[in-house]
Amino acid sequence: MNFNLSQIPDRLLRPRISGITMVMDKGLSVNEAQNFLSVSYPHVDIIKLGFGTSFVTPNLTEKLEVYRSYDIPVYFGGTLFEAFLIRNQFDDYLRVCKDYGISYMEVSDGSITIPHAEKCGYIEKLTKYGTVLSEVGSKDAAHIIPPYKWIELMRAELSAGSTYVIAEAREAGNVGIYRGSGEVREGLVQEILTQIPGEKIIWEAPQKAQQLYFIELLGCNVNLGNIAPTEVIPLEAMRLGLRGDTFSLYLDKKEA
Repeated sequence: MNFNLSQIPDRLLRPRISGITMVMDKGLSVNEAQNFLSVSYPHVDIIKLGFGTSFVTPNLTEKLEVYRSYDIPVYFGGTLFEAFLIRNQFDDYLRVCKDYGISYMEVSDGSITIPHAEKCGYIEKLTKYGTVLSEVGSKDAAHIIPPYKWIELMRAELSAGSTYVIAEAREAGNVGIYRGSGEVREGLVQEILTQIPGEKIIWEAPQKAQQLYFIELLGCNVNLGNIAPTEVIPLEAMRLGLRGDTFSLYLDKKEA
């Protein structure tokens, strides 16, 4: 940090297994990726090339090299995995990951229906090739999954080998763990946390109010995902109580 301030919470440092910020790259250029990380790299843990953008991104290899130069893992969005799977091209997906040096992989079923035992089978297979993150929740706002089912699915996917389970919200933050308005389904979140360790969940939280909710609920070292590149520094400030929304969160009221 640039200067000394008391009453700042203990933020875990990279490489960390909790307090993760997962950034969604929806099409940055090579130069934009370099500029983004030149200021934000200490606060970025994982980068996701959102949905199927890696298929149409020019200079993909060069951009991946920029991210590797900062020692930040990159993975292709779960929608790309599903696009390969629906076309019976799972082996091709593995080859693509190998060819591009991708060692983090996301298994999701937000756009297609996969029997859950089969989904867990893919998780088990992919753990032989790298780190697996699996996404729970549908991209269809009309498909409401009850809390007990979220818990059941998350528990099974962690048992199958997922390092983290991702709580679905889409890039807009308006499905899954959120209502269409973006409001957190608080009862769902809190029920999940009675059974699933918070440090094993990455909560997709693209909106500031959603990030604030989880910081207030679980502290500065909560795992948050689908963060826009331009929001990494503001989020880190909010994690540390250096933004109006969290300004009083860590202050000792006797000293303040």
